[in-house]
Amino acid sequence: MVTAFVALDERVLQARDDEGWEPSVTLQADRIECLAASPDRTDRVFVGTVERGLQRSPDGGEYFQRVATDTIDDRVTAVTVSPHNPDTIWAGTEPSRVYRSTDGGDSWAHRPGLTDLPSAAEWSFPPRPDTHHVRWIEPDPHEPERLYVAIEAGALVRTDDGGRTWQDRPDGARLDNHMIATHSDAPGRVSVAAGDGFAESADGGDTWRYPQVGLDHRYVWSVAVDPADPNRIVVSAAAGARQAHRIGESFIYRRDGDGDGEWRLDMMGLSEDRTRAVLASNGGHFYAANDRGLYRRRIGKAHWDQLVDWPEEWTQSLARGIAILDV
Repeated sequence: MVTAFVALDERVLQARDDEGWEPSVTLQADRIECLAASPDRTDRVFVGTVERGLQRSPDGGEYFQRVATDTIDDRVTAVTVSPHNPDTIWAGTEPSRVYRSTDGGDSWAHRPGLTDLPSAAEWSFPPRPDTHHVRWIEPDPHEPERLYVAIEAGALVRTDDGGRTWQDRPDGARLDNHMIATHSDAPGRVSVAAGDGFAESADGGDTWRYPQVGLDHRYVWSVAVDPADPNRIVVSAAAGARQAHRIGESFIYRRDGDGDGEWRLDMMGLSEDRTRAVLASNGGHFYAANDRGLYRRRIGKAHWDQLVDWPEEWTQSLARGIAILDV
C-alpha cells in the first residue's frame, strides 16, 4: 500500500492507493509550511506551521499535537527525518534556527551558531526583508552527522558534526535555496533547487556545477531524484518568483543521464492551469502535487497520471510539501 501525504496552504491531506486515492483532511491550520514522514516509522508525521509551531502525528495522520512548545519558535519552515535513525528529527524556523530531536520529537535542542556565520548579515527574505528562514534541511545519507541547510534567502550551509559547528556557504553555491536532494547510491552528490538556478555538487558541497542546458525556466522550486538512478532528476521551475506563485506559470523538467544531460520539458498529463509543484520519488516513480491535484509519473512512461483531482475549494492553495510512503 502506498500512502501520500500532501501539505497545502491550510490543510494536510492523506490519500492511499488501496482506497482509490480518495483524499482526506488530516490537519487544518491557518498556514502550513512543510511536511515530513519517515519510511521507517510510517505512523509518525511532522508538519511545520506558522503560529501553531511543529505538529506531530503519532498515528499516521489521524491525530496531530504540537510538540516542543517551550523550545521551537512558532514559525516552523523546515522539517525532516534522518535516514540513519527515524528517531532523529530536524526542524528549522524563521528566524533561521535549527533544532534536533533524538527521541522521535518528544524533546528538542537548539543547534546554535548558525547566525554567527559571516554571511548571515546578508541573509534576507524579500517579502519580509528584515528576516530569513531555514527553507530545507537535508541529512547526508552516507555521513550521519553531515547536514545541508538551505537558507531563504542567502546561503547553503553545512555541518559535519551534527550542528555543533557550521560551515558557511561554499564558493559557487546558490543563494536563494529552496530544496536539496541527495541519493543513497551517489556519495557526495547534492542537487539544489534554487531561485537563482539549479546547481549540483559531486563532493558534498565543496564545489558546484550548473547543468542548465534545456532548462528554460531558471527559478527552481523543487527537486526529486529517482531512487534507482541518481542521474534521473525532475525539477519544478518557473521564469521567476512571481510566476512560481501564480496559477498557470510553472513547469516540470526532467533530466536523464549523467550531469551533462540536457533538461527536457516534462508536462504531458499535467493540467495547463498549475502553480509550482512539490516533488517526491518512491518505488521507481515520481510524484508531484500542485494546486490542481496529485500526480504520478512511472519511470519509463512518457506522461503523468492524475491520481487525485482536488475539490474546487482547494485549488487556490499552493502545495507546500509531499511525502510518499510504502506501508
